[in-house]
Amino acid sequence: MRLIISLIILSLMGIQTASAFGKTGHRVVGEIAERHLTAAARAKVKTILGMESMAEVSTWADENKSNPSKYWQKESGPLHYINVPKGKSFENSPRNPAGDVLSAYESFMATLKSKDSSKAEKAHALKFLIHIVGDMHQPMHFGHARDHGGNRVTVIWFREVTNLHSVWDTHLIEGEKLSFTEWANSLDKASPDQVARYQKANVMDWVHEGLALREGIYEVGDRNFSWNYVYKYRPLVREQLLKGGLRLAGILNKLYAQK
Repeated sequence: MRLIISLIILSLMGIQTASAFGKTGHRVVGEIAERHLTAAARAKVKTILGMESMAEVSTWADENKSNPSKYWQKESGPLHYINVPKGKSFENSPRNPAGDVLSAYESFMATLKSKDSSKAEKAHALKFLIHIVGDMHQPMHFGHARDHGGNRVTVIWFREVTNLHSVWDTHLIEGEKLSFTEWANSLDKASPDQVARYQKANVMDWVHEGLALREGIYEVGDRNFSWNYVYKYRPLVREQLLKGGLRLAGILNKLYAQK
């Protein structure tokens, strides 16, 4: 009865929006990506980021959500996700005129490619790009607008009241009690063929993958998650983190390939 009452109350109240993949997840993506950069890409990234690693800057776009500027408070929020209604395809759904994660990806890539972009503009673009590639491999960032990508789908995680988005951002990853480097060491064992296969996918493939995955994740049953949920989805979380890191490396290697 307490479980039911908690779910009802928190569903009515709504739950604070979570940040994508949590700090550990984003750092795993950044760390794996940096390990797979070519020498040319590594040199360009270092020129832009200076002494900061890709893992360090991977959380920058979330950390700046507390920045009082108009950009961070009013304009950057939609750049982390795409909402697609249930039963609709991406192609048949209206795009947010304020932008979304796909338009952000395209914009930041264009900034990095442009010879006219300043170093500050490139740093902003690269830091945000590193972050949103992680976002695009967290399936709830392709969720439904009506529930804010699962933020308003209340669930119980090992007796803790939380929401579906937070389970995927944080709980499934932090529950392993590993540092981001331990995660990266555990995951970074892909064969050359597997790396090539993951990197062959383009950004629209990532979108369609995320949309396909989110449908099963929205099937929450009695909303009481514990070890059965971990065992079911741990392999998928691991795969998405690895894909995100390898694909981030792939796009930067291509972008900064020596001419």
